Amino acid sequence: MNLDRKKLWVSSRDYLFIVFGIFLYAFGFSAFIFPEQVVIGGLSGFGTLVYFLTQKLFGTGVPVAITQYAMNLLLLSIAFKRVGKQFVIRTIFGATVISLFIGLLTPLFPEPLVQGEPFMNVIIGGILCGIGIGMAFTHNGSTGGTDIVAAMVSKTSNVSMGRTMLYTDFLIISSSFLILHKIDTVVYGFVVLVICSFMADMVINTNRQAVQFTIFSKHWEKIADAINKEAHRGCTVLTGIGWYTKSETKMLIVMCRKIESVTIFRIVKSIDENAFITQSNVNGVYGKGFDAIKLKIHHNEQHPSDNAV
Repeated sequence: MNLDRKKLWVSSRDYLFIVFGIFLYAFGFSAFIFPEQVVIGGLSGFGTLVYFLTQKLFGTGVPVAITQYAMNLLLLSIAFKRVGKQFVIRTIFGATVISLFIGLLTPLFPEPLVQGEPFMNVIIGGILCGIGIGMAFTHNGSTGGTDIVAAMVSKTSNVSMGRTMLYTDFLIISSSFLILHKIDTVVYGFVVLVICSFMADMVINTNRQAVQFTIFSKHWEKIADAINKEAHRGCTVLTGIGWYTKSETKMLIVMCRKIESVTIFRIVKSIDENAFITQSNVNGVYGKGFDAIKLKIHHNEQHPSDNAV
């Protein structure tokens, strides 16, 4: 029962952060980017293209939210058999929420929040969009769009999802010149793409950044106990020889999140001010207490050792 409640809480928390992240994206797009007539990547950018094209041809533009949602449903119906049921369900939720937010917010901002500063609006909008996407991705969310195209392509070719998304976004942004005939808006679109990608990576990687401590101290037992009890992190004790003194020494190896590094320093210094400490960044830590290894294992594949005599 406790496990079910824990899973429910984790799932509910994920959806709350996904919704908040999507709101940030929609706000950045609606209040800063769209009023400047800048076309960005993804289906938001495609919807912007359709809006300005229909406005130019018929005098009234098709709302971005409607085009975005319709294209998401169309792409999902095509990709259903290739990308899997779980991906489709998660994407429908994200696509619905983002279309609702953009549909509600876009009419509220006929003019950009920062008047007469297009470059400032582009930067602020790109930052908000990137943070929003990063937050949604960190909590296993998806807003659809070029994600769906990339997922389909990666299933049938060796082209990575990231490269497919980049090619698609490049094509959408470049196409805006054929409709608006403004080279500056094309440049602004690429600026948003770079800033958005950078901020999304920052949010995703910051949440997962880890560090490794190597600690040398005569009071290694007290330090290890304190790290276990106060920081709730494990320690590995290794035996070595100090070549200068030719005496045996103990060293502790500790893995923790980057935001926990100050706690480790305080624990060590409170016990032994003369302790020798090294800290290094690690690309990733996987296992209990850290990130899970998200690798699909095919059960019909056998490990080479299984066939050994």
